[in-house]
Amino acid sequence: MKPIIFQYRSRKLHADDIAFIKALIEQHFLRGRTYISCELCKHWNWVQPNGKHKEYAARDLLLRLEEQGLITLPPRIRAKNNLKPKVFVQTPLFVRRPLEGKITEYENLTIHVVKDPQERYLWEYLFQHYHYLGNPRLVGEHLRHIVRIGNQVVACLGWASAAWKVKDRDRFIEWDETTKRTHLHLIANNVRFLILPWVKIKHLASKVLSLALRRLSDDWNTVYGHPVYLAETFVDTARFKGTCYQAANWIRAGKTKGSAKRGNRYLYHGQPKDLYLYPLQKNFRRFLDCDQG
Repeated sequence: MKPIIFQYRSRKLHADDIAFIKALIEQHFLRGRTYISCELCKHWNWVQPNGKHKEYAARDLLLRLEEQGLITLPPRIRAKNNLKPKVFVQTPLFVRRPLEGKITEYENLTIHVVKDPQERYLWEYLFQHYHYLGNPRLVGEHLRHIVRIGNQVVACLGWASAAWKVKDRDRFIEWDETTKRTHLHLIANNVRFLILPWVKIKHLASKVLSLALRRLSDDWNTVYGHPVYLAETFVDTARFKGTCYQAANWIRAGKTKGSAKRGNRYLYHGQPKDLYLYPLQKNFRRFLDCDQG
């Protein structure tokens, strides 16, 4: 057995892998980091389920290897700006009319995927100003939903790739590490959910979740070329009770351990969250366990 020099997610790197990456960097040193990460994806056939290269993962791996002193990357061609918070200088146009009453009083509730830059700016602006966690940085496969009553935005949702280490979820699905590694992309994580503070409609949150779940798999398939069969989310019980998820028939499946991923490590923060799951297919376990190719 070759000794493992470094492990990134499920990929184990040995000495010959590090040597290959060093040679790749030396060969393309003047072309920059982005080019090198693309070449690495090509050589490893490192692709997403939709066939696109895992460029973000490759760039992240290279940074982690440099942090450990295993490689030396070329200087950045452009200044590093991904740590700078996005500044929303311009306030987008949107209706801010108080809405109250019961959800049964409103018939024109619609939801759709955010596509154009103007709507994305509105989505990000609303999260930045009205969600306690701010605007999320969505990487990998992800979707943004906007919900309206008439022409007024009342809610926003963010969906992203599933978390890697969730023991209670894996026990619920009944899969092993090998199967998870292959099929994790078939789960979507509800990373953000926002009902705007001036909207006080009873049962709106659970209704929005139901509408989003009804179309989530089809939306994912349209954008990424494959469906999803299970939705997951994590509820901070210090702030919320998870009532809207319960009302939308999500299943409370356990708790997290109170750790968060930082770079290539998991750091304990001491704030475990409730895990909620929602099967999008009756036979979701069979779909998550079989070959999707």
